[in-house]
Amino acid sequence: MGGMAPIPTPPAEPQDSPNTYVGLDATEAERLARERGWSTVRALPPGAIITMEFRAGRLNFEVEDGTVKRAWKG
Repeated sequence: MGGMAPIPTPPAEPQDSPNTYVGLDATEAERLARERGWSTVRALPPGAIITMEFRAGRLNFEVEDGTVKRAWKG
């Protein structure tokens, strides 16, 4: 058997839509995101000033009254 060594894949982000977290309880959403393979999950209050550096494998939640109002990658 010759040949091609498997190419190591970088820690990719999961094939997962951030929209599926909107409306969930923040604690539940974070648990689910980690289960689905997100390496970093960040919960932020509405209107939080955040740095916009993109990080693969990170999921951001905007949480208001314990509920995810918005979710986005990076």
